[in-house]
Order: sequence, then C-alpha cells, then structure tokens
Amino acid sequence: KGAATRRKMSALNVGARSGLLQAATRAAVHRVTPISSRRVAAPFQSASFRTSAPSSLKLQPEANVEGKRIKYFQIYRWDPDESSKPTVATFPIDMADCGPMVLDALIKIKNELDPTLAFRRSCREGICGSCAMNIDGTNTLACLARIDPKTAKTKIYPLPHMYVIKDLVADMTNFYAQYKTIEPWLQRDESKVEKRIVDEDGTVKEGYHDKKERDVLDGMYECILCACCSTSCPSYWWNSETYLGPAVLMQAYRWIADTRDESTAKRIAQLDDSYKLFRCHTIMNCTKTCPKSLNPGLAIAKIKQRIAMSYV
Repeated sequence: KGAATRRKMSALNVGARSGLLQAATRAAVHRVTPISSRRVAAPFQSASFRTSAPSSLKLQPEANVEGKRIKYFQIYRWDPDESSKPTVATFPIDMADCGPMVLDALIKIKNELDPTLAFRRSCREGICGSCAMNIDGTNTLACLARIDPKTAKTKIYPLPHMYVIKDLVADMTNFYAQYKTIEPWLQRDESKVEKRIVDEDGTVKEGYHDKKERDVLDGMYECILCACCSTSCPSYWWNSETYLGPAVLMQAYRWIADTRDESTAKRIAQLDDSYKLFRCHTIMNCTKTCPKSLNPGLAIAKIKQRIAMSYV
C-alpha cells in the first residue's frame, strides 16, 4: 500500500511538472520580445514590438465612425529618458480634418494627441530632407508621402538600421561624417589660369562652365541628403562604418564629373577602396526608393568605370 501511494504521488508530481512546462512553453510562444535598445541611441531593425493599440483598433478598417473617416497610424516610440523598451503607439485620425500627406498626420498627432512625439520636419516641400522615415515599409519623405485612403492603417518607423535618438529621429552623425570625407566642395588650383574669368583689377572669378558640361550634373546636384537611399541598402546596413553608401557616393561623383573641379584624380584615388566603394553590389534599392527620383546606382557605376579607366 505504501509503495502504491508513493507511485501515485510520483505520478502527480510528474504531471504537475509537465503542466508547468507546457504553461511556460505557451507563455514563451506568446511573449512579445521588443528589440534591444541602447540608452543613448537604439539601432532600429525590423522586430516585434509591444503596441498600445487594442486588437479591435488594429483590425478595424477605415470607416465612417460617427460621421468621421478614421484611419489609424501605428508609430514607433522610444524615449531614451525612460527605461521601457521600444513600442508602437496607435493614433486614430479623422481624415476629414487632416491634410493629405503623412507629415500632416504627424503634425496633427503632435498638436492634438501627443505632444511628446518626436520627428524632424522643416520645409514641407521635399527640399530639406528632414522628414525622412520609413512609411509602410518604404523609405521616403513624410511631406511627399500621400496617406493611402485604401488601407486601414499606416505604419511609420525611423530610417532602418540607424541609431535612434528618440521616436522617429534617427542619428545622422555617421552619415554626415562620411559625407565630409569626400570633401564636397569645388577644389581649384589657383596657380592655373585656364578657363578663368579675370576682372580688370585682376580678381579671378568662377571658372568657365558651358551648358553641355553643366548638363552632366543633372540628376546629382538635386540630392537633398535625406539618407533614404543609403538606409535602404543592405550593404550599408552591414558595413555602415566603412561603406560610404549610395547618397555619399553619388555626391562624390557629382564633384568628379564637374569639369571645374581640379582634384578629380585625387577624388578617384580616395574612392578606390574595397569597402568605401566596392561594397556596392548593384542591388538598386537606392534608385527604387529615392523620393527625388534620382539614380545613385548609376552614379556608383560611373565611379567604378572611372576607376577602371585610371588603370588603362
């Protein structure tokens, strides 16, 4: 009888342990794990987030709710002054009382719903590049991105694979440091006098630049350095410390192609590097995502061509 009782108790213990294990497994399966964050700047990558939206909000389509056309904006939130992990907050917006662009919705949310929401913006005309972010999976400018009336929700995240300062504000320090390395200004040898306009008092004015030579710069000088192209490039994601990225390389070629610049050989030699330039694998995400319809991939190909010609 005693042995039977012990066997029965042992079976109950095994069953209890098994039940706990199954419960723990179910909890692990359903647990939402946010991305890791740093205290100063958290690198944004695709992952699961905690969301403040009830399931009914996430699934409810845009409809006439009490006479309002409601659309939901799911926005990445992270505050370095708080210890919480990144989250996705959902904001309902009445489209009958909102402008047509995503930037209009963000401004409305900040003004009327949550003044702590952080994002960059300036010109509202697609010129400054400040409001670059990832909208519904595409890097673009919030001021140029129209709100899609056919979808129930719009997802807004910071530029991918960039450290985040707060919410939708990406840290552009490394991007601008790389831009500085290409010396993006006209470099002239003042000892030469060819193609110079000299005033009567001997003052040297800007060099001669005919229309054909000027046309070569079209499609490059319009770049606003928003970093949409660079942050869409997988090569830049994994080698952002060494690979210059599409935006910076296109600006580099803008000065190589400028006939007024007299440091062409030096510029080409600086880019002849296995990481700075040749980490480009012609994926062409940069050209596809550019909000200004430019072609960084073509500029990079021309740099490679110029380097090849320098060895002939």
